[in-house]
Amino acid sequence: MRIIGGEAKGRRLKAPQGAGTRPTADRVRETIFNILGQRLAGERVLDLYAGSGALGLEALSRGAAAAVLVERDREAAKICTENAATLGYGGRAEVVRAEVPAALGRIAGPFDLVFVDPPYALGPGEALQLLAARGLVAPGGLVVAEHGKREETASAYGDLVRKDLRRFGDTAVSFFERIQEPA
Repeated sequence: MRIIGGEAKGRRLKAPQGAGTRPTADRVRETIFNILGQRLAGERVLDLYAGSGALGLEALSRGAAAAVLVERDREAAKICTENAATLGYGGRAEVVRAEVPAALGRIAGPFDLVFVDPPYALGPGEALQLLAARGLVAPGGLVVAEHGKREETASAYGDLVRKDLRRFGDTAVSFFERIQEPA
């Protein structure tokens, strides 16, 4: 697995061993970042169910200011930390070892971009509900939620409204935007 764009393009990432994590395929990751385009400059990113940290670290490579990587598995969290250090992002990437619901209860937002990539059996619904309820997404911010193609997500979770849905084989990616608060 490699960083596919930005200043660290081509650099290798370590991946956790075993079936406990499912890395986002390069093709899917590339499409996600093509859709996001140039919006990453200076943004604050949250990567939930981080695994190797590939999504958050890719965002840093493409200009994000800081990333918080949340991963419950001890070995995967260690690999996130190692990958961030190897890329020179140790000072811009914070790794939080915790279950996502617990982490969302103590992480300070808001975030401009959030990646939600849980095990397909779990689905992104709970994390999306918690993100909306706790106001962790900045107005106009995006949440990119990966899930199984047969799994339906709601069209909205609080003020997070689905703007796009893409399918790639067995994978689907839903893009939610936090609606702007009225002036």
